[in-house]
Amino acid sequence: MTKRQGRQKKGYLGHRTHGRGNCKNRRGSGNRGGRGMAGVCKHKGTWAAKYAPGYFGKTGFVRPSNSASVSVTHLYDINQKALGNLLEKKAGKYHFDFEGKVLATGKVTVPLVIRASAWSKNVEKKLGQVGGQISKLEPAKPLAA
Repeated sequence: MTKRQGRQKKGYLGHRTHGRGNCKNRRGSGNRGGRGMAGVCKHKGTWAAKYAPGYFGKTGFVRPSNSASVSVTHLYDINQKALGNLLEKKAGKYHFDFEGKVLATGKVTVPLVIRASAWSKNVEKKLGQVGGQISKLEPAKPLAA
């Protein structure tokens, strides 16, 4: 059976400018107001507001902080835990392990044995006055694969 012939392409055949006005129009990049993002703050401002809303404004590199965040606790908090019987008690002293830094804020009223990664100078003085002590806590070793 014979196949029907497809329709002819009628588009702009026979039209000199293909719907672009004068034949001198649409030459170069001047017809679009410049190449790329030229004129975005001038004659293409409304285009930028609609199609490139984040074009203006500050963006870029943020300097990383050179100090890693360290978890911190205070002697006051440790003392409150001891008074609330939340810490383990051995030989009349409360034991507390902490992977971070202990600061000397607050008063100590009970003898504490603290193992921590780091502490301030005044922690040793305050613990020594009530019969407590502080020692270095070794960091947990990662499991070998």
